[in-house]
Amino acid sequence: MGFVSMDSGLSLREPRNDQGRDHVLSPHVIPGRPKGEPGIHNHGSPMAYYVYLLASKKHGTLYLGVTNDLVQRVHVHRTKAVPGFTSRYGIGRLVWFEIYDDPITAIAREKELKKWRRDWKIRLIEEQNPSWDDLYPGICG
Repeated sequence: MGFVSMDSGLSLREPRNDQGRDHVLSPHVIPGRPKGEPGIHNHGSPMAYYVYLLASKKHGTLYLGVTNDLVQRVHVHRTKAVPGFTSRYGIGRLVWFEIYDDPITAIAREKELKKWRRDWKIRLIEEQNPSWDDLYPGICG
C-alpha cells in the first residue's frame, strides 16, 4: 500500500502498510510503465488508484476525487460529459495527484484530504506544482 507523489519525495503524509511500516513507491514512478514511456499505463501490473485535485484556475475552485483510471476520469471532467460540480464551475485542470496500489488506502486518503482546510490543499498543490500547471497532457501521452 503505497503512493507516488508528483514531487521529489516530499509529502505531508506517508501511508503505512499492514505491518505499520511506511511503504511508498518511488517518486515519478508509475506502476507498470516502462521507463521513458509517456502516459499512464498499467500493462498487466496490479491496478493503480489515483487521488487527484482539479482546479478551475490558479487558486480557483478545487475538486478532489479518487479513481482507478485517471486519464479517463479527468477527460470526463474536462469535456463536461456529466453534469455536476466540475462542469458547473469549469473545473478541468489536473494540478495534483498521488498513485496508490490499493483502493482502500486511496479512498482513505481522499477522505482525509476532504477534511483538510482549503489552504492546506493549496499548500499540497504548490509544494509539487507551484505554477499550477495542467498535468493532464503529461499523463495521457
